[in-house]
Amino acid sequence: MAVDVAGIDIASFVLRVSLGGTLIAHGWNHAFGGGKIEGTAGWFESMGLRPGRLHALMATGTELGAGLLLLLGLLTPLAAAGAVGTMVVAFITAHLRNGFFIFRPGQGYEYVLMIILVACALGALGGAGASLDGALGISDDLSGWTGLTITALAGGLGAALLLAAFWRPARPEAS
Repeated sequence: MAVDVAGIDIASFVLRVSLGGTLIAHGWNHAFGGGKIEGTAGWFESMGLRPGRLHALMATGTELGAGLLLLLGLLTPLAAAGAVGTMVVAFITAHLRNGFFIFRPGQGYEYVLMIILVACALGALGGAGASLDGALGISDDLSGWTGLTITALAGGLGAALLLAAFWRPARPEAS
């Protein structure tokens, strides 16, 4: 059974552009939309991510940086790990308690879960041919199980460490 390399190149490109563009838009909105960094910081504080400003800056920088790397196809599994990490934190701190569907009050987790899974799939695909990874000859080294492992472990461990060190949600009041 022959592998359709053109199909892998196309799939990787489409996923990189869509996920990279989404991350850049998301990070840009944290920095410059609505309440800007200060509003994002206050929102993070309200979810128990303290100090809020530090987390607003880290999330914004990660989303902008990872998004740009994905658009370029540079270090694709590590860039995808940035998406996994930020979305795992969002999944746990803001969306899990609201159920699956995003249209539920408080927004469910379907959106962030899909970003996590797309990022993992992209880590497995790697940058492929139409990427800087491909141009540098490292795409094959950073794809398959290696790419998926880098993406899932770096993103998941980064999120776990951040949550363990900084997430302090308010305790429910005793009745």
